[in-house]
Amino acid sequence: MAVRFSLTAAVLLLALSVSRAEWNITSSETDRSAVAGIEHRRIVLNESSSGEDATLDLALFSAKNATVRVVDNPNGDYDLAAVMRRTRGIAGVNGGYFDPENAPVGLLISDGKPIAPLRKARLLSGVLVVTKTRVELIRSGEYSTRKNVTAAIQCGPFLVEGGKPVAGLNNTRPARRTFVVTSGPDRAAVGFCSTVTLAQLGDILATPELKTQRALNFDGGSSSAFWFAGKDSPFSISEQKTVRDFLIVTPK
Repeated sequence: MAVRFSLTAAVLLLALSVSRAEWNITSSETDRSAVAGIEHRRIVLNESSSGEDATLDLALFSAKNATVRVVDNPNGDYDLAAVMRRTRGIAGVNGGYFDPENAPVGLLISDGKPIAPLRKARLLSGVLVVTKTRVELIRSGEYSTRKNVTAAIQCGPFLVEGGKPVAGLNNTRPARRTFVVTSGPDRAAVGFCSTVTLAQLGDILATPELKTQRALNFDGGSSSAFWFAGKDSPFSISEQKTVRDFLIVTPK
């Protein structure tokens, strides 16, 4: 019994001695849009122990002067840049998961119209829910049908909760990433990150300076895209394949 206890204690001490990766912001640039309160922030970070770099592109906004639309793309006719021009949106990213037949995987509501139902799946752990007054991220189990929902996408996994990175995220498959974050009752952002793992992205978004309260992963890899209408010219990172839907930030 004494040997078993000492081995357990040693494992616990080892686990406690291993700290999470520490990402530090090395540079930050801001580009404001023509709409007050909506801005693009490009942030470069460095991980102190490995020396790895990562770049975040965030389109930050307040629910007081902007809202979020889900734009459906059932036939794959449009890319993000084309959708942004058609909708005159200020910022946008690709949306949620879809199957090989381009059918959405998980809850999808566009302009108040239900397109696909909520699904129970470990990966689909969260829902972006948009009403006329709020943009929020909730657990899938917390979602209930509401008449005032104008847009919703079910996706996952959660990356940050309560300002802390979620434990147990995959740390072996790096890829381009897109995500949504909330940082208070009315502050939110859509974003894109250069090639990192899910665990790395959770650590990055939990960097204290970003003030992230919750973050939800969206469809990544070749689906990842980002667009922002800067004052002088658009900033764009194109997706590498056709996607089912898009998330667009528009002024109220």
